[in-house]
Amino acid sequence: MKTFVSLACSLAIFWTLVAGASIPRYLQTFPTTRRQLNATQVQRELGSQISNTTIIFGPDDNRYNESTERWNIFAAPRIQLVIEPGQESDVSTIVDYCNENSIEFLAINRGHGSTSSLGSFNGMQINMANLRHITIQSSGDSAWFGGGVYDGQVVKYLWDHGYATTTGACNCVGMMGPGLGGGHGPLEGPYGMISDNFRQLNVVLANGSAIHVNETSHGDLFWAMKGAGHNFGIVTSFELNIFPRGPDTWHYHNYIWRGDKLEDVFNALNVFHGNGTTPVNMTTNFGSFLINATITEQEPVIWWTFAYRGSAEVAEQALALFNAIEAVYDESGDVPYPGVSLAQGNGEDDFICQDKEVRVTATAGLQVYNLTAERLIYDGFKQRVASNPKLAAGCGILHEGYSTEAVDNKNPDDSAYPFRADHHLMLFQLIVPAGSNSSVADAAWKWAREVRAQWNDGQPGRPINAYVNYANGFEPVEQMYGHEAWRLERLRGLKAKYDPYNRFR
Repeated sequence: MKTFVSLACSLAIFWTLVAGASIPRYLQTFPTTRRQLNATQVQRELGSQISNTTIIFGPDDNRYNESTERWNIFAAPRIQLVIEPGQESDVSTIVDYCNENSIEFLAINRGHGSTSSLGSFNGMQINMANLRHITIQSSGDSAWFGGGVYDGQVVKYLWDHGYATTTGACNCVGMMGPGLGGGHGPLEGPYGMISDNFRQLNVVLANGSAIHVNETSHGDLFWAMKGAGHNFGIVTSFELNIFPRGPDTWHYHNYIWRGDKLEDVFNALNVFHGNGTTPVNMTTNFGSFLINATITEQEPVIWWTFAYRGSAEVAEQALALFNAIEAVYDESGDVPYPGVSLAQGNGEDDFICQDKEVRVTATAGLQVYNLTAERLIYDGFKQRVASNPKLAAGCGILHEGYSTEAVDNKNPDDSAYPFRADHHLMLFQLIVPAGSNSSVADAAWKWAREVRAQWNDGQPGRPINAYVNYANGFEPVEQMYGHEAWRLERLRGLKAKYDPYNRFR
């Protein structure tokens, strides 16, 4: 589903200054510090240093609005100028220029970052949209990808060439945003998360230097990029494992149940998942509490979708528990893998991908579903349908589940990603109605906090975790990057080494 972290701007969590270090020019106070950026001036100063396919424009250009559109405008950055690098090598030059001219920079791919820290940004957007090349290596074991590729593009291209790889589940989202935070998705059961399949990365650091990052070159940074990478640099290209594409068709089955079936559904889900033992080819399932007015306007429904990598016959055997629960609607079918996102409502043109909405979010990581908690969450939704139907209409309470075998089999110490024991990713998401006053947003945030607390109260004894790609920026650092002291200490040390002045925040 939706993954919510931009390519190179994340939370200001590892702010660590090196003792005694001199302050670099780009953080010193100058009388000439830029207050307003002008595209003509930047083109004149920078144009001769970058490729002739690089584009620079400002708010008065008809390309500006589309280039700066964001999925969530709750904490929208202030973009004075957009630059779209034409070549990978341009990114380093652009960062150098920004440093020399006291300009903040924000690298983006598809604009799905939604952390609260984005709201304080004011500067230049580096849009990676032109860096979307894909080159399959002659071995057939890996491919090189430009830093601007996105899920739907990658899935289709590789499928058409006989391959598949680990991506997120939503076609409209960039690859690197989710990948740098771990990267859950449909093929994590057989192959692991996106970051588990990194072979090497080309990275531009905060000081403008371009480096090659893998197990043997900057191996410490390679560890950090696999789960906390947004805090360390801009990935201009990367090599990723790829795999034979497998069965020609996948089977999907979508259900809608009324609220009286909640306990039956979640009991079946816990049996089905077996606390992390989901059949490896039962790749993806997720569901939501939401309003479907074609069924009822009086309460939310329980919508759920499953995707199986293989035949309908085998899939339906695994789904027998759900077929036994009376549904008010169900549909199923067989499609090639690139069609799965469309069948599950995650295509580029589907509602989940719509831009320019104010979204209030909250997240939690679970091992199993707590039926009491789910009933409380559902009933709280139902109460708001009665008391505030306009607010309730924009809410979807998402539950994600994957087969997790390959994720679980990885040594958790081998990457910065900290939460491999979380088998379910929860996301409260509410679209605040346009034109609402502050009291509506306050009510939305109160509801979000309530639901998050109910999820976490339903797993006493477990630490509170927040998948960083779904975090809203108000969570403490350990909830996003791990509770082990050694893990946070290592990340802070690497932040001091590779970005001591916190350019990536």
